Amino acid sequence: MIVVDDQAVVRAGFAAIVDAEPDLTVVAEAGDGATAVSLAAAGEADVVLMDIRMPGMDGLTATRLVTAPADGPRVLVLTTFDLDEYVYEALRAGASGFLLKDAEPEQLLSAIRVVAAGDGILAPAVTRRLIDTFARSAPPPPPAGGPLGRLTQREREVLLKIASGLTNAEIGAELGVTTGTVKSHVNALLSKLGLRDRVQATILAYETGLITPGGVPQG
Repeated sequence: MIVVDDQAVVRAGFAAIVDAEPDLTVVAEAGDGATAVSLAAAGEADVVLMDIRMPGMDGLTATRLVTAPADGPRVLVLTTFDLDEYVYEALRAGASGFLLKDAEPEQLLSAIRVVAAGDGILAPAVTRRLIDTFARSAPPPPPAGGPLGRLTQREREVLLKIASGLTNAEIGAELGVTTGTVKSHVNALLSKLGLRDRVQATILAYETGLITPGGVPQG
């Protein structure tokens, strides 16, 4: 993975935590967004641990450029700033996860592994802020001919459960199907909607009005 932060001491600390794990390796470090984009283009990293506020190119712009290629590395944003605009913009830029820098090392390592495996992750506090953002914007019900029209009824049900924050196991228990079946539905709906992971699926569910803050489905 690549560690990106404008403070050398912070980069070294994160790198030490990651390199201490037998299944994780830091292949490069960067102190600004432009360097991060250049390093990511080399194709040696699966995950980029990205700071937001940096001199020159910031982390949001860098995230957008790093994730633009279909085969680009995934980005886990790690920052001291948990303001709504940073959360939303980072996720819209293509980040697969968002954690605050006060997260415990175990939480950080777990998040890196989740993102590397192709899934997305949000800190609980970040999820609450994201939902609050959509609560204020009050999106309209989804149009009948929108992107969600490509989904089967069961895939829509699974999308609703994802947006409610449930794991595959929890979704399976609620729908009375196996975890493997849920995983197949998740993969199918992500493919149909052209999404990278569950984080983007959650954003789409709220943006289209499929679900409202509080978990109430629309239409």
